[in-house]
Amino acid sequence: MRKIYALLLPLLFLSTLVLAQPASITRVNPTNWWVGMKNPNVQLLVYGPRAGTLTYSVQYPGVKLVKASKVENPNYAFLDLVIAPTAKPGKLQIVGKSGSQTLTRAFELQARDNTPKGQGVTDADFIYLAMPDRFANGDPSNDKFADMRDPSADRASPFLRHGGDLAGAAQHLPYLKDLGVTAIWFTPVLENNQPLTDEGGAQRSSYHGYGFTDHYAIDRRLGGNVGYQAFVRQAHAAGLKVVQDAVYNHVGNTHWFIQDLPMKSWLHQWPTYTNTSYRQQPITDPHASRIDRKVTLDGWFVPFLPDLNQSNPYLANFLIQHAIWTVENFGVDAWRVDTYMYNDQPFMNRCNKALLTEYPRIHLFGESSVNNVVDQSYYVKNNISFPFKSNQPGGLDFVLEGAIVEGLKEGSGPQRMYEALAQDAVYQDPAKLVTFLDNHDHDRYLSTIGEDFDKYKMGLTWLLTTRGIPCMYYGTEILMKNFKNPSDAEVRRDFPGGFAGDTQDKFTAAGRTARENEAFQFVRTLATYRRTHPALSSGQLMQYLPQDGQYVYFRYGPAGTVLVATNSTDKPVALPTARFAERTKGFTKARNVLTGEDLASIAILQLPAKTAVVLELKP
Repeated sequence: MRKIYALLLPLLFLSTLVLAQPASITRVNPTNWWVGMKNPNVQLLVYGPRAGTLTYSVQYPGVKLVKASKVENPNYAFLDLVIAPTAKPGKLQIVGKSGSQTLTRAFELQARDNTPKGQGVTDADFIYLAMPDRFANGDPSNDKFADMRDPSADRASPFLRHGGDLAGAAQHLPYLKDLGVTAIWFTPVLENNQPLTDEGGAQRSSYHGYGFTDHYAIDRRLGGNVGYQAFVRQAHAAGLKVVQDAVYNHVGNTHWFIQDLPMKSWLHQWPTYTNTSYRQQPITDPHASRIDRKVTLDGWFVPFLPDLNQSNPYLANFLIQHAIWTVENFGVDAWRVDTYMYNDQPFMNRCNKALLTEYPRIHLFGESSVNNVVDQSYYVKNNISFPFKSNQPGGLDFVLEGAIVEGLKEGSGPQRMYEALAQDAVYQDPAKLVTFLDNHDHDRYLSTIGEDFDKYKMGLTWLLTTRGIPCMYYGTEILMKNFKNPSDAEVRRDFPGGFAGDTQDKFTAAGRTARENEAFQFVRTLATYRRTHPALSSGQLMQYLPQDGQYVYFRYGPAGTVLVATNSTDKPVALPTARFAERTKGFTKARNVLTGEDLASIAILQLPAKTAVVLELKP
């Protein structure tokens, strides 16, 4: 596998073989732009044999070419344009000259439409995370293509593509809507035209989407650019938002610009292959050595995913402009950033700012897989005097995930959850954190807690009633289970009913078992209530110290008060509420949100064993 890395560096010099060829332009990125953007500047990456040897000009009213830059590889040129507010939509001509040769390439400036873009997700939302390849297949004709590096699709293999696509997901938007979901997050949909890679002795495809090979192409096997635009429109029409999964840290080793590097500094280069340590401590440790910090940040995630050097200004512009282009072109609402902690953080601040400038309501939340609140707060807006201050609005709350899931597993769930939330003062706005119980990289929630249905409901109650933006991994609502043994594929199995030939259809009540329907209805009831009740979707949180396995917290605001009481013991308890008078004052009755039962008195709460109850308080 290290041989893959060794082959990359010479690619930079392969361009010398084409110096005798006539110059041509085969690619311009971004593929188009818009008039009326808040930032008038755009940098075009122009690529083709000897494209960097041309002298460029642009003739178009309101557009000025202020700089044309050449780099180490003569196949690249970078053109800095300024688009005046007076510029009109249309096609400008990029003109390149070299001696007697003149080349022209059209570049379109489009009008911005009035379609809502970058609307964000908030704590009023409920996100559903799914892997498109494993969710549903709506168009078997795009399952595989003979001209792609991975031409296979075989559901019998856990490591190959299974054929799921955006059309299939669109067919099940009513299912998600009925469940109470308000936003869908797919693992990356960009083209992954990667060959099979040897991982752990097995040949695996890039069905997960994290090895980009062309930033401006949605993978054909998912439906392509047109299919993604259609899906976003359909989701919005159904009242669902769409979260884009972004990767800035790395790309696939067959990405077109890896095959012919613009310059050596496009990647983090090492004398010999160097993997990241996967350790977050050197980043925040005030005593850390430079080499430990460099290995964490600049080491490669895996050998077949080249590590991008975001301190390179041309690469930084490329990535930032692609992010803006994606929101404007497809109309996505929020941005989840993969491997956030491994990125150059000043670059991330610049990228976040650029997105927020164009789309002030967009929500950005990154993946920083850490195990303590200090390290987690480093990557979001925080109240700690770190030398570097992040501007990321939110992040994935790995700390709370660990507290809930490991706490339920060990029997200390209430205390672990309380302690995690008690440290929220480190965040500027903990309500912007995205909370979850598992994902595509972790053991499935149900399996981790020993398939205990009472614990299952308890954890989901906490997820859907505490602060933050709740996110659920696909299939949790129908009790999908498994550990990552022997591989991640075990927690990424197909959703039953999403593929032709499935013997069970879990998208329908008739196809689910009684227990699965109970789980589905449980999630549906809480998710629907959260969406419609402001106390849960935007209220403040007050929690009380757990005592004897009982844990009580309140969500409250002008629109009402909700009490969540947990009994984590194996015996029912009668819980007096006098201790909670600060929040129960003025209330004498309640309605049980999960059962619909009306309580004539809240003086003493009857809590069944291993149960969390949700009560809407009444005067």
